[in-house]
Formats: sequence, structure tokens, C-alpha cells
Amino acid sequence: MAATADKKLLLQVEHLKQYFPVKTDSMFKPKSYVKAVDDVSFHIYEGETLSIVGESGCGKSTTGRAILRLDEPTGGKVYFEDHNVLELNKSQMRKLRGDLQVIFQDPFASLNPRQTIKQILNEAMAIQQVVSKEKRMERMLELLNYVGLPPEALDRYPHEFSGGQRQRIGIARALAVNPKLIICDEAVSALDVSIQAQILNLLKKLQKEFHLTFLFISHDLSVVRHISDRVMVMYLGKVVEIAEKKDLFDSPLHPYTNALLSAIPVPNPEIKKERILLKGDVPSPINPPTGCRFHTRCPFATSKCKTEEPALREMKRNHYVSCHFAEEFQH
Repeated sequence: MAATADKKLLLQVEHLKQYFPVKTDSMFKPKSYVKAVDDVSFHIYEGETLSIVGESGCGKSTTGRAILRLDEPTGGKVYFEDHNVLELNKSQMRKLRGDLQVIFQDPFASLNPRQTIKQILNEAMAIQQVVSKEKRMERMLELLNYVGLPPEALDRYPHEFSGGQRQRIGIARALAVNPKLIICDEAVSALDVSIQAQILNLLKKLQKEFHLTFLFISHDLSVVRHISDRVMVMYLGKVVEIAEKKDLFDSPLHPYTNALLSAIPVPNPEIKKERILLKGDVPSPINPPTGCRFHTRCPFATSKCKTEEPALREMKRNHYVSCHFAEEFQH
């Protein structure tokens, strides 16, 4: 998955692993691990939006946190431009955080309730030293204008705003340090549907205006369809499919992706859509299945799927899938 001549590679993740140790009752018992992210590789081009989708517990949010080193990864490499993020010391990482920002799911918990909006925005700019002290007020007013909030919002506290307004403040805080990549971790899932649309449109507008790059994490495929350029599907810590948005929605090559897409509601009640219901629960990430991790729920699984792990391979141009029998799903 190399960069093309007309696109600049901004982020490259290679064989990323994030294992969390599990406590055991006995000191003689071998330590177990939750394999939240297990050998994940992908890249993001400058100016695009790559979305990560999958069921709860698939590792999508953990992937975002590992890239930012909010959790220290167990293994792998993360290259941001020319830097291996995982090799940077604390001082270097603090400087790089100006380029790598995050918008969290909960717009209330992510804002300090004891600080005014002015203090929240000022703190971000002061830490990264992106704007001189004399020009910070001017910059804060610009940021509020960008996200659609009035100037008087600066003197108010987070609890005085609605959920959608608080998420706009979170976006303004991310923009305050002039980032290149913003990781949106379920950034609209806690909002009403009408407010979701407003925030998504705002993100697309800001992306165009400031040439931002987004890693958009979501479980909602309707939202992903609206904002993405490319989509990556994860299942139980593994990547099962990566493709351009249109290719993935029109011609999915993995049975799991096909099942997810079948669950998208159709607004026309006269159109009957066949829902693919997966049997069983997601296996435990402490003891994942051998071979293809999806084989325990896949209606097409064979003995090969139970013993051999499929490689992530390019089936069509820029369309990668991890399935032994992907050729049979091509439309």
C-alpha cells in the first residue's frame, strides 16, 4: 500500500499491535492479553478522510489512541511524515502533538468544566506556542467564527452549552494549534441525528478550508458514507477490508463488510432490503480463533478458514481484502 505519485503520504502505520495484560488469580498462571489491535497496517494521504468502522470492541478506537500514544503500543511502527512517532521522547512527542489532534466522543467529558472556553483555547495555544500572547484573543475569535459560535461564548463554561455546541468547542480547540491530522473518535455518535449532519458538514468545510486530514472512527456506516474518501473495516483487532468509499459500498469483498452494509437503514419503506444476520457473538480478544478470526460467524467458512489466516491482499486497484475466497464475492 505505497503512496502514489500525485498524493503525499502523511501517516503510515505498520504492523501496529496493542495488547493489554489481563490479571490472573495465580502467579504461576501464564499472563493473558487482550489483543485489542493485532498487526494492523494502513496509510493516510494528505487531505483525505480515512474512516475506520466495525462493531464495538473491534479495536478501532484503540488504534486511534495507539497512534497518538495515549496508550503506548505493544509493537509496530507509526510514521507521521518523516517521524517514527513511537521512537520520539516526551519532549519531541509534545511538539508533534500540535500536528496530531483528536476530537473525542463525549463533548462534555473532554472539556475541563472548571475552565471557560477562553481558558480552554488559550491553554492549547500556550502549550504549543503557535500564536503570540498578544494575538491569541484575535485567534480565539477567529476559531469561534469558524465553528459557528458567537464571541460571547469565550466567557462561558462548558455546562452552559448544548452537546452540539460543546463538540464545536472541541473542534475549535483542535484547530487552535494548526494541526495536520485530526483523529475523530466517534465524534458525532453522542449527538442527535440533525446535529450530527451539522457537525459533519462543518468538518468537511474546515477540511477544505484548512487542507486537513482526518482519521474518522465510527460504527455508523451512514455517517461514514457521508464524510469518507476511503474506508477501513476492522474485526476483532484485524483489518478485513480497505477500499475507496464507492468501491466498498457498491462492491464489498468480505462477508463481514457485506453484513455491516446490509444493516444500513433504507429511508424508503417500499424498498425491502435483505438483512444479513450474523450468528453468534464476537469471540473473546483474549483467545481469538485460529485462522480467519471471522470464521466462527461466517456463513461461507471452510476448513481452510479455520486453520489458515488470510493475508490482506489487493483484489482490485486500491481495494484490499483479507479473505481466502474474496474472488467469489466480486460483483
